[in-house]
Amino acid sequence: MTQLPDIEPAGGDRHPSIVDRIAGSTTPRVPFSVEFYPPRDEAAEERLWRAASVFSELGAAFVSVTYGAGGSTRDRTVRVVERVVSETDLVPIAHLTAVGHTVAELREMIQMYADVGVTNILALRGDPPGDPLGDWTPHPEGLHYAEELVRLIHEVGDFHVGVASFPEGHYRARDLDHDTEILLNKLRAGAEYSITQMFWDVEDYLRLRDRLGAADPEQAAKPIIPGLMPVTSLRQVRRMVELSGCALPDGLSDRLRAAAGDGPDEDRAAVREVGIEFATELCERLIGEGVPCLHFNTLNFSRATHEVLANLSMVPSPGVGASRT
Repeated sequence: MTQLPDIEPAGGDRHPSIVDRIAGSTTPRVPFSVEFYPPRDEAAEERLWRAASVFSELGAAFVSVTYGAGGSTRDRTVRVVERVVSETDLVPIAHLTAVGHTVAELREMIQMYADVGVTNILALRGDPPGDPLGDWTPHPEGLHYAEELVRLIHEVGDFHVGVASFPEGHYRARDLDHDTEILLNKLRAGAEYSITQMFWDVEDYLRLRDRLGAADPEQAAKPIIPGLMPVTSLRQVRRMVELSGCALPDGLSDRLRAAAGDGPDEDRAAVREVGIEFATELCERLIGEGVPCLHFNTLNFSRATHEVLANLSMVPSPGVGASRT
C-alpha cells in the first residue's frame, strides 16, 4: 500500500489525533474517512481488506472500526484494529461502548487498544443488545453515560477521544435542547470531536452546528464530522433507519421507492443510481458549508463510496479494483 501523500501527521506521529489529521490535510477539497464493521466470516474478511486497500490508496484520513452492543464483536474489533495498525498506513479509530461492561472490563478493553498501538477511541454509550431501540439499563458496576466513558479513557492512558452526535437529536433525548446539552457534556469531558449518526438532510446537520454554537462557542469549535452512507438498497436502508431512529427525507424516500419499482424484488441498479446521485448532492452542499471531513459508512465495501468521491473530483474514477456494491 502506498503512503498518504496529502496528509502529514503532526510531528511525524504514526497515529496523530483525528483533529490534527484532518486539519493537516492538503487535499483540494476536504479529507474523507470511512467506517468498517468487524467481519463475521471469511468472505466478509476478504471483502473488508480489499476495501481497506482501496481506501488506503485513495488516501483516507482515518478508518473507524465499530464495536458491537455489549461487546459482541470485541475480539473481532481488536483484531481488525490491530491489523489496520500493523499492516496498513490507515489511521484507526476504535469504537468502544459502555453497554454490558463493568468499569474494570472497560479499563481492560482500553488497555487492549493501547497494547495494539491504538491512540484514537470513539466513546459511545451504545445501544442495548438485541433491540437497539429497547430500554437501556446500565451495568450495576458500569457507567451510565458516554461522558463518563470519555473521562475513563483519559484516566487509563494518553488517548485522543471522539464521541457521537445526532443531527436529528438522539431518540432518547427529551428534545433538541436536551440532546445538545448531552453532546456538550461529552465534549467538556474531554472529547476532541464528534462523528454524527448518518443523516440525509443537510439542514439537520447545520441546525446541530447552530445549536452548539449558540450554547457554547468554545465546544462548538471542535469538529463535527458528518456521517454519511450512499444508499444502494431500499430494503437495507429502511432497516438501518428503523434501528437507528433517524429518518429519510420524503423527497429521497419517494425517489428511492420510484426507482425500486413495484415488483417483488427491488431494482437494485436503479436504487443504487439514485443513492449515489443523492449522496453526491449531499456531499457537495456539506463541502460548501465548510465541513471538516466526510465520513462514509461503507458496510465494508468500497465501490459506492469511491463513486461518490469520484463524482466530487476527490479521487480518480472507480476502477476494476473497487469491491462491489
